[in-house]
Amino acid sequence: MNILSIEHLTKVYGSGDTAVRALDDVSFTVEAGEFIAIIGSSGSGKSTLLHLIGGVDRPTSGTVKLQGQDIFARTDEQLAIFRRREVGLVYQFYNLIPVLDVVENMTLPVLMDGRTVNEQRLQMLLRALKLTGREHYLPNQLSGGQQQRVAIGRALMNSPAVLLADEPTGNLDSKNSAEIMKLLRDSNRQLKQTLIVITHDEDIALMADRVIAIEDGRLVRDERRG
Repeated sequence: MNILSIEHLTKVYGSGDTAVRALDDVSFTVEAGEFIAIIGSSGSGKSTLLHLIGGVDRPTSGTVKLQGQDIFARTDEQLAIFRRREVGLVYQFYNLIPVLDVVENMTLPVLMDGRTVNEQRLQMLLRALKLTGREHYLPNQLSGGQQQRVAIGRALMNSPAVLLADEPTGNLDSKNSAEIMKLLRDSNRQLKQTLIVITHDEDIALMADRVIAIEDGRLVRDERRG
């Protein structure tokens, strides 16, 4: 079953002679529970694609449909709620709030919505992310790998339909990179979490069910593995 449909997605920055076509008529669908790696050289448009899927930016033309609903039919306020509730975003730099502890950072999207934290899900994520015992540590008391785990926990707290990760291991050493990718892969398999990862790392791409290559803003390869 398709959970995500990207149709003729185009993003142009600027206008006239200075216009830059960051994304050019990209279309593909994503099945629920799929793990997709998006690869491409620097400046190829892959981060632009991820930001559009996540509703962080609006396209020049084309649509992104999540569970059959066009996300850009929403107002800016509705898009902000969409980002908190329906997609999880993980970046290379962890973007944790320095004065908030592990639990506070993880539950921030829920609390921003004025909703009650699902304590059972919080405890499950703390265990899965190996953060038990560090619930009240501040970010500066954690290693890079632990901070990225907190960022992943924050992204998963709302049980999003799709988890989007932009170079999630780009700021980590090889040992922590392997651990973070195992966590993401386990989440994908065990929680049936649809996962889209942007990466330049071929080893990470090899873990995915499917590899999509973007070059000069265009989709140049879409290959299922296995």
